[in-house]
Amino acid sequence: MTEAVEIARGLTAKPDLYAALRGLAGASPEVDLPEIYAALDASAEGRETARRLKAVDQGLLRAVMRRGRGMTATPAEADVRAHLLGQLPAPLFLPEIASSPSLAVLTGGQHPAMPAFSDPAFDAWFAAQGVTYGLGPYGEKRSVYQTDQFADTASPERRTLHLGIDVFAPAMIPVYAPLAGRVRHLTYNADPLDYGNTLILEHQAGNALFFTLYGHLAGTLPELLAVGDSVQAGQHIAHLGDWHENGGWAAHIHFQIMTDMLDQSGNFFGVGHESLWDVWQGICIDPNLVLRLPADRFTLID
Repeated sequence: MTEAVEIARGLTAKPDLYAALRGLAGASPEVDLPEIYAALDASAEGRETARRLKAVDQGLLRAVMRRGRGMTATPAEADVRAHLLGQLPAPLFLPEIASSPSLAVLTGGQHPAMPAFSDPAFDAWFAAQGVTYGLGPYGEKRSVYQTDQFADTASPERRTLHLGIDVFAPAMIPVYAPLAGRVRHLTYNADPLDYGNTLILEHQAGNALFFTLYGHLAGTLPELLAVGDSVQAGQHIAHLGDWHENGGWAAHIHFQIMTDMLDQSGNFFGVGHESLWDVWQGICIDPNLVLRLPADRFTLID
């Protein structure tokens, strides 16, 4: 019996295919997804499992298998981390976040009176805080992502852990490129609670590529950049979008780093599965490697 058949049997009808695939991949390091799909196609139950797997991002499945085999989630992860540690990124906003008053806008009940980011009442609440910026941390678990929009066929688990850093500020303030790069995607993601106007830049880390995402931007984006444009660190690249153009959120940027685009184009996951956090941390490494903000900016200080 081949290793692919063993994996197919171990996957068939499992509720959480991510967990099953991770465990099984470690025992069969040479088996890839096409071989697994071929083995699953041998039975009706297996074909249903294959359908569930094929309906999710195949790059994410490859990352899950890599972690199951004791490897980094993506081939570029280590190179990107090392590259960023050697950079001096330009500020994302002016005045700089680190030298300006800010507040950690945490969603776990730390601010009992704070409206949801998707509630227009948030604007008045935030203005009353008397700070320049509001910061939403990387890795925060958010209940707003419990809806079906953040589910997939491979697992009953919703994606709830935040993969970027949010910076709240008034609509239409300029956004600047922290790093030199090239415009990979410039997209309007129109679904409710999506990114609205979205920019993805491509960067080089030695022989590896990595990407930065800027979500919830203003409709001025296509006036400033086009796909293929070169971007210099410190260049004005966007403005923060308002409610009608940014996916239906209070004005803020979602800034994220990706060491692999997986199978995505023009958009990318903004939240990940808690059970796969080690995988997602390798795909979407900590954005503070670029923003360089003190850790206490993401917590409430008594």
